[in-house]
Amino acid sequence: MSKKFLFNILAVLMLASLVLTACGAPATEAPAAEAPAAEAPAAEAPAATEAPAMEEAKLVGISMPTKTSTRWISDGESMVKVFEDMGYGTDLQFADDDIPNQLAQIENMITKGADVLVIAAIDGTTLSDVLQQAHDAGILVIAYDRLISKTANVDYYATFDNFGVGVIMGSQIEEGLDLKNAAGPFNIELFGGSPDDTNAFYFYDGAMSVLQPYIDSGKLVVQSGQMGMDKVGTLRWDGIVAQARMDNLLSAYYTDKRVDAVLAPYDGLSIGILSSLKGVGYGTADQPMPVVTGQDAEVASVKSIIAGEQTYTVFKDTRELAKQTAAMVDAALKGEEVPINDTKTYDNGVKIVPSYLLIPYSVDISNYEELLIGSGYITADQLK
Repeated sequence: MSKKFLFNILAVLMLASLVLTACGAPATEAPAAEAPAAEAPAAEAPAATEAPAMEEAKLVGISMPTKTSTRWISDGESMVKVFEDMGYGTDLQFADDDIPNQLAQIENMITKGADVLVIAAIDGTTLSDVLQQAHDAGILVIAYDRLISKTANVDYYATFDNFGVGVIMGSQIEEGLDLKNAAGPFNIELFGGSPDDTNAFYFYDGAMSVLQPYIDSGKLVVQSGQMGMDKVGTLRWDGIVAQARMDNLLSAYYTDKRVDAVLAPYDGLSIGILSSLKGVGYGTADQPMPVVTGQDAEVASVKSIIAGEQTYTVFKDTRELAKQTAAMVDAALKGEEVPINDTKTYDNGVKIVPSYLLIPYSVDISNYEELLIGSGYITADQLK
């Protein structure tokens, strides 16, 4: 075979290879030709961008002090419902009246990326460090029904007219003993709330604004002489502590005297005080119950009112407080004007905290059905 023939054969083979390669090019470039199909997800971009909207829902951390009081359970549940109905995510925690536990829970909310903290503090003076962390993270802070003190890092306060709550309780005793008309004298003992809760001082001061003139005139007599929050405060609002103190008062000062009224600023204390009174014979035809106040319209105390034991309570509709808190949060996050109605009262030691105060109501045997059952706050079945 000649070299010329071999070269011709090789040339033919090379040409065939080039032809095959050229014919194969469309197959290897097919993905490029199908690029419009590959871009289909881009056409569905609106659906993809909607998913993050769910993920980006603002998170509200809700820190409640305890589950031992039904009102705080109600507060927490009401806020979860209101905030979630508005499209917010929620993280509700109860601290079991343990300060380190509440601090840890709030720190965890910050770590989880909460946009808002709504805090009902166990002790409003203990949150300065954790709220500095919240401030540094750009988190909105709302003090809920208990003022947070000794820090600038609290933006707003949602609560009731707490001095007004005390005025109601003082007025209830004034009414129950008919102090405006009766000659007296009447014996009274005073109980305060927890000294680490700033509200306790507003309740006490409000009540004393009504009662002090009667004490000064001698129409009301505090047989124990125990007056002032340093003497009558009840740490952690503990009903057992209140019952023990009432036991001591009765045995020390009332063996031959009758107690005619007891200022009690919370239903949980009232129940303990009533137990003590019943233990020494009060609540009978011969020894009727004294006038006993309370606060929060808890089911047990409303039942006690119906039974003729506790005389009064104060109704604070926590459903309305939850709605007001959510409205304040929503406005603040949207950069709108935040609804407040008090810029003078609540000085936390560093700043006056702008606040919204709701109206409390006096409850007794004559109006509990209208105020509590009629509003749906308590059902008739709960009181059976």
